[in-house]
Amino acid sequence: MLLLIGAAFLYEWFASSQAKKNFPPPGTLVQVGGYQLHIHKQGSGSPTILMEAGSGETSLSWRDIPTELAKHATVVTYDRAGYAWSESASTERTGANIVQDLHAALMKENIRGPYVMVGHSLGGMYARLFAQTYTSEIQSLVLIDARPEDDEQNTKALLEQAQFQGNPPAFLLSLLKVSGTFRLFPDFMLDGLVAKQDRDTFVNVIATLSYFHAKEEEALHAHSTEDAIRDQTLGAIPVRIIARGRPQDYASAGIPIEIGQKLESIWQSGQRKMLNISKDSRLITATRSGHMVIHDEPELVVKTIIELMSNK
Repeated sequence: MLLLIGAAFLYEWFASSQAKKNFPPPGTLVQVGGYQLHIHKQGSGSPTILMEAGSGETSLSWRDIPTELAKHATVVTYDRAGYAWSESASTERTGANIVQDLHAALMKENIRGPYVMVGHSLGGMYARLFAQTYTSEIQSLVLIDARPEDDEQNTKALLEQAQFQGNPPAFLLSLLKVSGTFRLFPDFMLDGLVAKQDRDTFVNVIATLSYFHAKEEEALHAHSTEDAIRDQTLGAIPVRIIARGRPQDYASAGIPIEIGQKLESIWQSGQRKMLNISKDSRLITATRSGHMVIHDEPELVVKTIIELMSNK
């Protein structure tokens, strides 16, 4: 048994080393804040579309959306510190530090605005904070089933009532990684968590020790980003809010149906509250989508962004 366990650890070490050669970064590694941040620029022309992925999501999560948008403008996807090809940062993973690092990297690479900020899920909060911090550089904002600013305070009691444990701790996920469990049993370990077509890149690029810890730290600091953008006003900057049309499957996470319905109602109310961000805001419902709108209806995301650019 000890030999088998040791062989699994050794196999993972060797396979991970090979993966670094077989999966090079598609973009550029930019030195910022004492670490290297991976930025992938496609297309050309103005405006520049900046895409901020959700919690645990990377530049790869957008799949073909950046390629389609690059036919019309400059598109920038990137990996936050600790994610995919980006190195870990020494600073706390607060929204303020994340936004500052991204802007510094853009300036260093001479990728200027005006920016169309696009944020999905937790990335929607970072997109809003970026727009709030660098308002003069923002052309418009697209929020894709973005996390509302009151999410934690409105759902905490319900999640405690449901005894929801949340994600496994980073140390446990790290152990599963170094032991080769994800690589040896991907269909079993990642079922319902990572789409089948994304499992190869998850195992070879995304699932690293730094990734699990960065994701966990972002979650711990999410409340400070909520505080920073609460009751936000961006004047007349055009804002489009794409909300999911299909409710989350809370039951699969062990949450009772009644509590799940309340959580969904809170989320949907939060989507509509974000209409107050701007005098020029509009809600779009992705009728065929769950939370991963970017996978369920990528054409709607592309259409919304292109139309928004055309109106300027």
